[in-house]
Amino acid sequence: MAIAVAGASWLSPTRADAQGAAPSYGRVEGDVTWSAGVGAVVASGGPRAAGDLRLRYLDTAGLFATYEDASLWGGGVDPRRVVAAGLEVRPLFLYRWLQGHESHRAWLDLTLDSLGLEVGTAWVQPVGASLASSAAIQVGLGAELPVGGAATGPWVGLHGGVRWSERALANGAVATARDQDVFLAITVAWHQVVVAHVVDLGDEAPR
Repeated sequence: MAIAVAGASWLSPTRADAQGAAPSYGRVEGDVTWSAGVGAVVASGGPRAAGDLRLRYLDTAGLFATYEDASLWGGGVDPRRVVAAGLEVRPLFLYRWLQGHESHRAWLDLTLDSLGLEVGTAWVQPVGASLASSAAIQVGLGAELPVGGAATGPWVGLHGGVRWSERALANGAVATARDQDVFLAITVAWHQVVVAHVVDLGDEAPR
């Protein structure tokens, strides 16, 4: 259903197209975009439920935090839980928008501009151990599909990558999924563009 709705928005012209305005699709109506989503992760050690939080400046660079939990799938999934946090960079939006390299199709432009690089740290909980017992480096790529064809609204996301444990990075030893975990997360999230006054934080009111 989400794909069908997004496809319809891609086939129909947007309001920005009709007015001849620069098609930011609402991304410059504020300076900060936050998103919260839920979904599932398919990983080397087994599936896990997932939660996803993100905060971006001008929809270009920001922070992400994710939580994964395998409690719904019984005791055979290892690692049981993963908490990850780091930096996300989406380099295409500002370049394409400022240079006028837009297709004037909301679905296509927003999806292309959502392509991003994610780098961070993960804390992994193996079966029978504590959450902070193992740390890992996480590198991934992400992309999202705007269901409503606008910056604010529901999105379907795909975020995939690899996590390497401290042991794997130190000596190349990869014995289990705790040492090298390949993952793909599928999420449904709400994106909200807000005015946080980050751009004009140091400005003073005119007198």
